Amino acid sequence: MTKSYKIFTTLFFALLLASCNNSNESNFTLKGTIKGLKKGKVYLQKDGDSSVVNLDSLQITGQPEFVLQTNLDEPKLLYLKLFKNDGEEHFIPFFADHGITEINTTLKNFNFDASIKGSKQQELLEGYLDIMEGYKNQNLDLIEVALIAQKDGDSIAFDSINKLSERLVKRKYSYTIQYAMNNSDSEIAPYLALYEVPSANPIYIDSIYNGLTDNIKVSFYGKKLKEFIDKR
Repeated sequence: MTKSYKIFTTLFFALLLASCNNSNESNFTLKGTIKGLKKGKVYLQKDGDSSVVNLDSLQITGQPEFVLQTNLDEPKLLYLKLFKNDGEEHFIPFFADHGITEINTTLKNFNFDASIKGSKQQELLEGYLDIMEGYKNQNLDLIEVALIAQKDGDSIAFDSINKLSERLVKRKYSYTIQYAMNNSDSEIAPYLALYEVPSANPIYIDSIYNGLTDNIKVSFYGKKLKEFIDKR
């Protein structure tokens, strides 16, 4: 074997090793704090084909800060899970993209106190969820009034409240569909169609898909929406 051939072979394998190492580097980092947590374990998770998949984990032993990492091929909904041995599961869903997402929350109100700063998709999801919170509160008010009407035996008021509730559901669906169509250049559009209004009129689901930009159509949620439409 010649000297030049040996040098070439050595360089080849060095480059191959470097390439393999780079392919395993993380392109997404989740960092943050859980105020009040002294001991527990946090997980970074995603939905798999039939179960939730752990991407990374960290044992908490006194420090409130955590850093979790993974490699994302494209924007997806991930979960920050907290295990604190209380018999309950605690999750914070968020839309992740390449780069850094920061979640700060508390042990006492892990889900409700979560402040999330990260991807553009997460910003759009939070904007949508803020509006949905309003619809949820309106629905709770209607349920309370309906129970009072039922208790008083006021069938006219009860029927009227049911009609208002049905209109509220239609408004909620209408807003979701419009929000998806207004954000056709984001993964949030097919995501909402799949998980928020899958039972909506097929015409509207088709309209959401047909309005997607080309790059969103071939995204993870874009392809899942196409599969959903084809199976329907």
